[in-house]
Amino acid sequence: MTTDTLPRPPAARGYLTRTRVLHSEWVKLRTLRSTFLTLLAAAVAMTGMGPLFSAVTAAHWSDMSAAERAAVNPTALSLIGFFLAQLAVGVMGVLVVTGEYSTGMIRATFSVVPRRLPVLWAKAAVYGAVAWALMTATSLMAFLAGQTLMSSTGAGASLSDPGVTRAVLGTGLYMTVVALLSVGIGALVRNTAGGISTVFGLLLVLPELVKALPSSWADQVGPYLPSNAGHALAVLQSDPNTLAPWTGFAVFCLYAAVALAGAAVALKRRDA
Repeated sequence: MTTDTLPRPPAARGYLTRTRVLHSEWVKLRTLRSTFLTLLAAAVAMTGMGPLFSAVTAAHWSDMSAAERAAVNPTALSLIGFFLAQLAVGVMGVLVVTGEYSTGMIRATFSVVPRRLPVLWAKAAVYGAVAWALMTATSLMAFLAGQTLMSSTGAGASLSDPGVTRAVLGTGLYMTVVALLSVGIGALVRNTAGGISTVFGLLLVLPELVKALPSSWADQVGPYLPSNAGHALAVLQSDPNTLAPWTGFAVFCLYAAVALAGAAVALKRRDA
């Protein structure tokens, strides 16, 4: 028997595997210019706004009243950049899917992976992992920088304080679920403008609309909104109108799971 007739291992035959689908999605993500620019914006917002607000607060500390000082939450102050960073993470999550639809590349992707669902899971897994790594790192950097700037006031916080580590790492987890939710919405809507509008509406507009309701309704509905529920994990101060940290995070994960499940059903039923 010659070497030409010997059976080749499965990897050499070009079989489609989950690992190869994941690698394909990783290559797509890291080679897009929009990925670098959008995630850079998220990182800058996260590491820039918190230290900036902390520096301004520290500079005006001597001019603040006792009540104003008592109201300062140094941990929340250093992580305030999450508000803008979540928008960049959400935009990129939508683009992960809709970018291929806008260029028509999705047809080539599905011709290689005809079962389709592995593509959706790979996109969610790859982008979710990138979002978690980047936003957890930048949250930690923002916290440490903010507390260094607040140290002169004597009101800084440390990771050993109750709930602080949860808040810092919870911000990274919150951003990860924002990423997964956005991928699901992008796959459902298949349109960049529509997907981004939907993400912004859920995270920013809907909470403001609920505030316009009678307080008895708003107090009941507000804690279960996506952004309010998810961000409970990164909040230190107890509030009777918010869910418990891990309960809220579980509710937020459920929103992302529903979006991805709906995207999976639509992906199987609709043409590319």
